[in-house]
Amino acid sequence: MPLPPTTGTDTAAGPGPAADRHDVIEVRGARENNLAGVDLDIPKRRLTVFTGVSGSGKSSLVFGTIAAESRRLINETYTAFLQSFMGSPARPDVDALRNLSAAIIVDQEPMGANSRSTVGTATDAHTMLRIVFSRLATPSAGTSSAYSFNSAEGMCPECEGLGRTTAIDLDQLLDRDLSLNEGAVTVPGFAVGSWYWKVLAESGLVDPDTRLRDYTPAQWDDLLNKPATKIHNSGLNTTYEGLLVKVKRLYLGKDRDSLRPHVRAFVDRAVTFSTCPACGGARLNPAALAGRIGGLNIADCAAMQISDLADVVAKIDDESVAPLVATLRETLDSLVEIGLGYLSLDRESPSLSGGEAQRVKMVRHLGSPLTDVTYVFDEPTAGLHPHDIQRMNDLLLRLRDKGNTVLVVEHKPETIAIADHVVDLGPGAGTAGGHVCFAGDVAGLRASGTLTGRHLDHRARLRERPRTPTGHLPIRGANLHNLKDVDVDVPLGVLTVVTGVAGSGKSSLVHGVLPGRDGVVVVDQSAIRGSRRSNPATYTGLLDHVRAAFAKANGVKAALFSANSEGACPACKGIGLIYTDLAMMAGVAAVCEKCEGRRYTAEVLTHTLRGKDISQVLAMPVEQAREFFPTGPANAVLDRLAGVGLGYLTLGQPLTTLSGGERQRLKLAVHMAGDASVYVLDEPTTGLHLADVDQLLGLLDRLVGAGGSVIVIEHHQAVMAHADHIIDLGPGAGADGGRVVFTGTPADLVASADTLTARHLRAYLGHD
Repeated sequence: MPLPPTTGTDTAAGPGPAADRHDVIEVRGARENNLAGVDLDIPKRRLTVFTGVSGSGKSSLVFGTIAAESRRLINETYTAFLQSFMGSPARPDVDALRNLSAAIIVDQEPMGANSRSTVGTATDAHTMLRIVFSRLATPSAGTSSAYSFNSAEGMCPECEGLGRTTAIDLDQLLDRDLSLNEGAVTVPGFAVGSWYWKVLAESGLVDPDTRLRDYTPAQWDDLLNKPATKIHNSGLNTTYEGLLVKVKRLYLGKDRDSLRPHVRAFVDRAVTFSTCPACGGARLNPAALAGRIGGLNIADCAAMQISDLADVVAKIDDESVAPLVATLRETLDSLVEIGLGYLSLDRESPSLSGGEAQRVKMVRHLGSPLTDVTYVFDEPTAGLHPHDIQRMNDLLLRLRDKGNTVLVVEHKPETIAIADHVVDLGPGAGTAGGHVCFAGDVAGLRASGTLTGRHLDHRARLRERPRTPTGHLPIRGANLHNLKDVDVDVPLGVLTVVTGVAGSGKSSLVHGVLPGRDGVVVVDQSAIRGSRRSNPATYTGLLDHVRAAFAKANGVKAALFSANSEGACPACKGIGLIYTDLAMMAGVAAVCEKCEGRRYTAEVLTHTLRGKDISQVLAMPVEQAREFFPTGPANAVLDRLAGVGLGYLTLGQPLTTLSGGERQRLKLAVHMAGDASVYVLDEPTTGLHLADVDQLLGLLDRLVGAGGSVIVIEHHQAVMAHADHIIDLGPGAGADGGRVVFTGTPADLVASADTLTARHLRAYLGHD
């Protein structure tokens, strides 16, 4: 039967079927966070880069509006039962979004805190390798699950597939000179009077008034090692476990990074981890380790550098597994191509950096047959040396050329240069941002006169006179990970940049050696642990000064002005939102009707300071608050926040909403008030606009000028050029790296070195 003719509506609207004309994502009236009613058309099946200063609204538009609504709409197609497990955020604040396609977010969030997750399991490469071994290995252990360290069939029975065993220092769990009633158990959660303590002390198995060192062997064994046993305790039937049994279940059976800080500190004190003696760290049982292909068992393959494993897999020539081997080779080659050939399949996922995690996730999508989806990337060049950025650009273009819409939030000019379309937001940050300053091609951006356009070709210059070191931090025989007995002297009293391609050993050298030395403070991008109540004002201690000022001005207690204490709105308990559990549906967060999101009681809000109540002060951006508090300790904290480039953050913004770069700069603002003499920063340019990098360089100079030493792990050529001293690691990544290939001034690097860094810095400075 012939297809019906196109309708009159189609003809009036233009040639071709209506379906062919949905070629732009239409955004109308976007007001999420600081967006000022943004109207925008984004071309589909093109690469669009979103630029603008930190806080200009890029993430609010791309992640908070477009990607969030796409995800929400897809979730709504599932049953209410499934939605209850998936969670569904509220609809973004936008008038209309049209022509959305399914969005896949490839971000820099850590890949979970589960030590059973590895690069191999996350990319399915290990799964494919297991199937190959189940078919070809001799002697065969059986099915593919027999080669899995996450299945009972394949895991080492001694370490249960973790590859390491634990030994517990009993003296960190209890004080033998005390009785249970005197607080002999020092484990978190076992304080006298607590439930866990009651189960031990009132079990009838031991005398709570007897010192532990006076216990009989049987009592000692019951206290520590008795397996779970039903007992009658305090009028209740409950389960008794020996202290060691319970500690292992409560704390050691969970991944370290998922524990609360004080519990993690206890585990670090009480537990020593060592390689499992049964499997030698291979995680598998003897049957799985016995099977070999070409003399290698599956653990040998997983421990190999991926670039080497790709060569091994390429030699497997057996028709029975040919399609599978082809897919495995494609996955391994993609990891190499994306610049991760230095990793191994057994590398635990939580140990990856944000940039590495993002690139591992990317591999899953490169081979996908899906098209016409929207891929959303958050600074995909983070953690990449200029040498590696070209490879990342090629991958973005490959995703686009498959017929996908690729949206990228990015600051690096190398990635902006390959865009089909650029959206520049601003003109400033926070309340001064949220507008589209330019939308068009790269040539148009250059000619637009916007802040981004003006800085696209901006280049930092080499220092005319590098500062002279005041001393040195010696590093001798460093051999962590891929480092090859590195000896190097890190100069003090200057700005030192440690650089090299991804995987060359920079983090191993700096983070593996320097932390813990006197006066050394590490300021990284890791999450700041805290609840949704935590914000810049509480984290920096600024709120204490603000509360004191309000209390003095109104003659009342400072506690009234704490949203965590007396002044909290009773309806929302000082959070400003009411969280409603809808049973089978996803929970909903709604602004508290009683306080209208202001977090405080009506009485507290009657107290003002120079015409502003406490909620109005917490809604101020840092720059506005500096004017409101022109002197005193509050001003000193605000000056430091502005100095690290966070002038646009509001004082009450939840810490959970900050990016990695913002978290690092917030931590730096706090440490600047201390007495640190050596600052170690890890890629501080992450999330910084080209114009903001100059401000960062000024801040680093001020830290050095005040008598400090600054050591920066960095790939940004502007920071390299501005340094007094460069330590360049390489020459390549993984096994090909781990050596110091240059140490000296940037001018010497540019003039005489032939490292990858030298070549790219010469090109950046126009010295080629």
